[in-house]
Amino acid sequence: MSTIDAPVRAAQPLPGPAPRLLVIQAPYYEQVVGGMRRGAERVFAEAGATHQVVEVAGGYELPAALRMALAQTGEAYDGYLLLGCVVRGETDHYTFICDAICHGVMQIAAETGAAIGFGLLTVDTLPQAVARAGEDHHNKGAEAAHALLGQVALRRRWGL
Repeated sequence: MSTIDAPVRAAQPLPGPAPRLLVIQAPYYEQVVGGMRRGAERVFAEAGATHQVVEVAGGYELPAALRMALAQTGEAYDGYLLLGCVVRGETDHYTFICDAICHGVMQIAAETGAAIGFGLLTVDTLPQAVARAGEDHHNKGAEAAHALLGQVALRRRWGL
C-alpha cells in the first residue's frame, strides 16, 4: 500500500482483555523509528492496549529478537510490532539486508501463527522515511499497529 492512498482508520475494538504487546524496534534512524512508534502508540491507546518496548542494534536483528521474544517463558504477549528503517546506499548491502529481514519475519509468522505487525521502512532516501513517520495519517507505524491489532483479533476469534 502506498503512503498516498493509505486509508484513515480508527482502532478496531478487540474482544477480551486489553492486549499486551511488545514493540521491537531498531532505532538506527531515531527520528523515523521514534515517529513510527509514536504513531503506533496512538493506535494502541485507542484500542486500550498496553505495550513494552525493546531495542535491537539494527533491522537485521529484528527477526532474531522476535524469535527470542516468542521463546521466552516469563512474559506472555498477545502480539509483536517490529519497527525499523533501511535506507538504500551505494552498494548491494541494502538488498541483502531487506531481503533477509523480510524473509526472516515471514518465516517466523508462517511457522508460529503469532500476531505480528511489520513496520520496516525500505526507502531510497531519508526524506522518504521521514514522510512515512510523521504525525499524519501516512504514518507507517500506525498502519503496522492496525495490522497487528487485526491479527490479535483474528487469533482471539479462532481461540488461539
